[in-house]
Amino acid sequence: MAAALPSLALALALLCLLRVGAEVPVQPGFSAEKFAGKWYVTAAASNCSVFLKMKDGMKSSITIISLVPEGHMAMKIFWPLVDRCQEFEFLLQQSGQAGHYVGTSVQEKQDLRVMETDYSGYAIVHRLQQSGQETSSALQLFTREQVASPQLLQKFKELIPTMGLTKDMLAILPQSGECREGVGWP
Repeated sequence: MAAALPSLALALALLCLLRVGAEVPVQPGFSAEKFAGKWYVTAAASNCSVFLKMKDGMKSSITIISLVPEGHMAMKIFWPLVDRCQEFEFLLQQSGQAGHYVGTSVQEKQDLRVMETDYSGYAIVHRLQQSGQETSSALQLFTREQVASPQLLQKFKELIPTMGLTKDMLAILPQSGECREGVGWP
């Protein structure tokens, strides 16, 4: 019986992940070609324990989206840390729906959905991540410029509770300028 409890907990967590993921809308008529390019992450809200510990000291990161064969998407993220730039790379496969991508690595599973975008100014992205037995949810505001307008930030803030997150999980990320594609610390 005791051995069945971890399996049951994992099954319930996966069921919850699937249920939450199914309720997240995706941009109608999503165009991956228009979405590709350079984005700044100017705001984020997440229930991830690591994010919650670090959010007050975080700065805006740069995300480069590129398309790879078969409709898949590559994400390269340049994240400024205190003494260096951390670079992350993800390969996400298109699910059956345009604007919905999934990825699996040795350490984690990701479910990414582009909820809303105008392609030239902003995108609101929802990400579910399962790492070990922890499942976290994040809502991110991508902008083509390093600063988001007050109206866009208000729109983003209004979406936070609809994704099961709370306003105390929000970080408005200040400009960084430290990390650039292909460049570590200046």
